Amino acid sequence: MKKVILSLLGAAVIFTTAVPSTFASEVKLESEVNQVLGTPYLWGGTTKAGFDCSGFILYVLKKFNVDDLPRTSQSQAKVGTPVAKENLRSGDLVFFNTFGKGISHAGIYLGDDQFAHSSSSKGVSISKLSEGYYKDRYVTARRVVDKESYLSMVN
Repeated sequence: MKKVILSLLGAAVIFTTAVPSTFASEVKLESEVNQVLGTPYLWGGTTKAGFDCSGFILYVLKKFNVDDLPRTSQSQAKVGTPVAKENLRSGDLVFFNTFGKGISHAGIYLGDDQFAHSSSSKGVSISKLSEGYYKDRYVTARRVVDKESYLSMVN
């Protein structure tokens, strides 16, 4: 009986000490995005009450000390360093032409062909770059986060 109790106590200690390190590492880009998934679209919105696409980008990247981005997607597409589609990494901004008149939509690349964005039809959601709609409207990508901010997003 003592062995069973000691085994249970040992297992409890192992599992409870593993939990804090798991939660500490969850301050990642995906975690920040998940906290606002489903937030409705709101033209000009920059808060949890509602986001437009560029307001969503400003809100999320501010969590990683990136707070010097312009307000609109057209302006955001002009800052940072251009990135080829095949070289995208988490935190890069992706831009689309959805109205036929230049940059009109933007999102944050999450990796594995996925990006987070606030769409007028679904609010904050995650989509694939390879989806027909976005694949056909993709324009460019920009790297706007420095090395330190990038590491805090992925570690």
